[in-house]
Amino acid sequence: MQESWLREFVADWQLSGRSPRTATEYVRYIQQLISNNKNPSLADVKEWLHSTPGASVRRKKAQSVRAIGRWCEDAGIGEFGWWRKVPLVVEDVTPQPTVTEETYKQTLARCESLRDRALIELLWSTGLRRAEIARLAIEHIDFANGYVVVAIAKSKRPRVVPTSPSTLRVLRRLIGRRTSGSVFHLSGNAIRLRLARLGAPSAHAWRRGWAVHALKSGVSEASVKSAAGWSSSAMVSRYTSALADDLCLVEFSRTW
Repeated sequence: MQESWLREFVADWQLSGRSPRTATEYVRYIQQLISNNKNPSLADVKEWLHSTPGASVRRKKAQSVRAIGRWCEDAGIGEFGWWRKVPLVVEDVTPQPTVTEETYKQTLARCESLRDRALIELLWSTGLRRAEIARLAIEHIDFANGYVVVAIAKSKRPRVVPTSPSTLRVLRRLIGRRTSGSVFHLSGNAIRLRLARLGAPSAHAWRRGWAVHALKSGVSEASVKSAAGWSSSAMVSRYTSALADDLCLVEFSRTW
């Protein structure tokens, strides 16, 4: 596999609006594969996957081969022509920590400072990542239209995230007369420690809870995907798959 092809793959992947981090991860795995065999066969790939401990990593490696193979096919490059035959390991779906409305209310009741209350409200109503909250500036909040702007996201593309009136009220109180600068003056690690002191779940558990709560409340999958900054609906499914039955019951109950 030519290094130039890998660079072009990364460029095309990013131009299509998908995560640069995913492209980098795929290329890293492909470089591992071709480090010992510049022209791997399907049998070589299967052996490589078999020697990899952990179903999750095996699946990621298989996905990298399939993604590169699909790209080669589209680009008219005669490499990895057997990519469709690369097996994907089926991972067992296990319930991940997910914040519920009850958890949100209980955590809110334990907040002793305005900043803690604002942090919990923001996590519950937006599903922002720790790093995104740490970078949130006063200039990124639109109080009139009810949303925050994530200027630097994981996907490297800014996005708009609607937020609740209660969140906006507490943010306005926290900011006071300030017109610019950091909202919380907290690093990502400081946010993690603050949540721990409150006996609250991780920011990632809040993000999952936000997605599930939004879907239960009737927000479309497309809108959840847009607000979360996910490039595909697969991420929505990944976050909510363990609670699919619960979501199904809620949605059907609306029809009766």
